[in-house]
Parts: sequence; structure tokens; C-alpha cells
Amino acid sequence: MVAARIRGMARSHWLALYGGIVIAWGALYVMALPADLRSAGAVYGAEFLQSLCVVSPDAAGFFGLVAMWLLMSAAMMAPTALPAFATYDEIGARAGTRFGALIGGYLAVWAGFSVLAAAAQMMLTQAGALTVFGDSRSAALSGALLILAGLYQFSALKEACLSKCRAPLAFFIQHWDEGPLRNGLRLGAVCLGCCWALMLLAFVGGVMNLAFMGIATLVMALEKLTWIGAVITRPLGGLLIAGGIVTLAAAIV
Repeated sequence: MVAARIRGMARSHWLALYGGIVIAWGALYVMALPADLRSAGAVYGAEFLQSLCVVSPDAAGFFGLVAMWLLMSAAMMAPTALPAFATYDEIGARAGTRFGALIGGYLAVWAGFSVLAAAAQMMLTQAGALTVFGDSRSAALSGALLILAGLYQFSALKEACLSKCRAPLAFFIQHWDEGPLRNGLRLGAVCLGCCWALMLLAFVGGVMNLAFMGIATLVMALEKLTWIGAVITRPLGGLLIAGGIVTLAAAIV
């Protein structure tokens, strides 16, 4: 059974998906601002590096930021959904379903999130709460985002979305007749319900910070696994809330 699934995930449409994920991460690596340049910006001021930062609101514009967030979403979220994609591909192998339509629907949801996240980054940057690199310069904002993400870990909506991600077979059978596109949209909405708050922590960990993106991708992928997700979700929430309180307290002191 396992060998058959592995062989199935080596077909052309899977190779295309893997290639897309690798390309997205590669593009993010090229666009990411190195740590030494971030440090230089802290010393000499943001203006020193604005011309080098291709993803800042001033340099890239709104649509450039949307593209950046879409790359981030594809690179970070597609790996977390691989078990669900594999389940859909397996049960649809005999029905001739369009795998690409499923992926397209999934990414369409995250494209919508990318538009909203880019708009939020533009507004927060203009309000002085973010640097031009997308990093929070406000302890109040960082603390609030950490506490929000932590509280959401305990919410009924988060648990309901995670339960569907952890049981993709039941999820797809329930909605199979709707076709691959609508199944992709549904899966994308469920994944968005699981992960939107953690994705917004990019404003705390650093937009285009590859280390943050890698850690966040791993955490979100583990949360969707039945055998470990139930163990880490609420403790992670507690850690995020504690981090937010410490951040706010340090700013006050």
C-alpha cells in the first residue's frame, strides 16, 4: 500500500506540483533580504536599503506585495496539504478527476488571502507599525498578533478546520460530487481556517524571513497530522499567548 502510494506520487502531475513548490521557495530565497543587510538597515536606517529591497511597499507596489504573499502562501501551504492532495489523487485515480483543478481551487483561496495580507502590510507600513521590510516595529502590534494567534489555537473554528484536514478521506467523500475545483476551494478554505493566524505572524517573525517561513511551515504541517497535531496545537497556543504577554510587558517596562 505505501509503496503503491509512493509510486503514484511520482507521476507527472505530482512532479509538476513538487516543481512548483521548489520554484516558489527558490523565488523567495532570491527575494529574501539577508540578515546582514537587515542589520545594516537597523544601523543606517531603512532609506539605506530601500533601493535593494524589491518587496518593500515603496519599491514593489501593491501588486508586487500580492505576488510575494502568493509565493509565500504557495511555498508554505502546499506542503502542509500534501496528505490531502494524495488522498484526493488516490480515490480519484479511477474516476479521471482533474488534479490540476483541485490545486487551482486551493491556490485561489490563498490568492484571496494574499490580497488581504498585502493590503494589511501596505496600511501597517504607512501607519509606521512595520518597517519597509515588513517587520513589526511596534511591540503592541507584535504582542497583539502573538496573543491573537495563541487564542485562536483554542478556538472551535480552528479545531473544526483541523479535524477536516486530519481526515481528508471523509472530507472528500462528503463533497466528492462537487468536482475537483469546488473541492479545491473547500480544502483551501479549511486550510485557511487552520492557518491564517499563524501566517500573520510573518509580521512578527519577519516577512520574507526564510527561517520563520521554514519553521512555520513545519508547525502547520505537523498540526494537520492526526498523531501529533492534537498534542501540539494547544501547547503552541499557550506559548504564543505567553510570548505576546511578555512582549507587551517588556514594552511597558
